[in-house]
Amino acid sequence: MPRIELITYINSSKKIVFDLSRSVELHKISTQKTKEEVVAGKMTGLIGLDESVTWRAKHLGFYQELTSKITEYKYPEYFVDEMQKGAFKSFRHEHYFIEEFENKVKMIDVFEYVSPFGFLGRLIDKIFLKKYMINLLLERNKVIKDFAETDAWRVIL
Repeated sequence: MPRIELITYINSSKKIVFDLSRSVELHKISTQKTKEEVVAGKMTGLIGLDESVTWRAKHLGFYQELTSKITEYKYPEYFVDEMQKGAFKSFRHEHYFIEEFENKVKMIDVFEYVSPFGFLGRLIDKIFLKKYMINLLLERNKVIKDFAETDAWRVIL
């Protein structure tokens, strides 16, 4: 099972970073390259415990739908979203927010997934999928950081 761990330091309050990370609108902005759009579930606003959202996006040349649900949640410390339906066999994305000192947040992503297709899926992970997923998460974190460190967050929250 591939595991991706990323750390992003953000000069903002923990509550702002936490809320931006669960904003449906900010997710759409951060995934413009894959043309993600909400097709079911939580359509706007801040997603919370036991809520789900279904995204339609173009990944690797194919349109796909993925439903993710918030399965764990402690404001503003962490939340976990897990795939309910989609192209992966499974995935779990843990989001942690640690205030290092006033207005400096350490945002930690732990993303674990299982690709379908057994051995072939594991080979695809090694060849390109893990790198693809890292780049998606890095882009998302960059957008969160850009919004949180400027007044742009006020448009979203």
